[in-house]
Amino acid sequence: ALIFASGKMVCTGAKSEQQSKLAARKYARIIQKLGFPAKFKDFKIQNIVGSCDVKFPIRLEGLAYSHGAFSSYEPELFPGLIYRMKQPKIVLLIFVSGKIVITGAKVRDETYTAFENIYPVLTEFRKVQQ
Repeated sequence: ALIFASGKMVCTGAKSEQQSKLAARKYARIIQKLGFPAKFKDFKIQNIVGSCDVKFPIRLEGLAYSHGAFSSYEPELFPGLIYRMKQPKIVLLIFVSGKIVITGAKVRDETYTAFENIYPVLTEFRKVQQ
């Protein structure tokens, strides 16, 4: 956890929303035990990150060209394609290997919706094995 002078705390690394809240509560308790008047309030999830593997390679150049309004792909700088989905407002990192990182969700269902939206696009740009 990161604790700022303002009293705000950022908790990362939890595997679920419940684990995140529990960890934040425990940290607040530790701060109280150290003698500070800490209160646990205004807890909110800021960012949910998920990852998956579609188990097939993806033609990132074709995807970037076809979906230029949403995509940024510069392999010299970063090996993944950055896909900024509008609805839900999610960012996906898509790699040639078929591995995907989904980030920016406020609720878990947004990650599922983003994957359901992108999967047909990924199958369209599936690399054909020779």
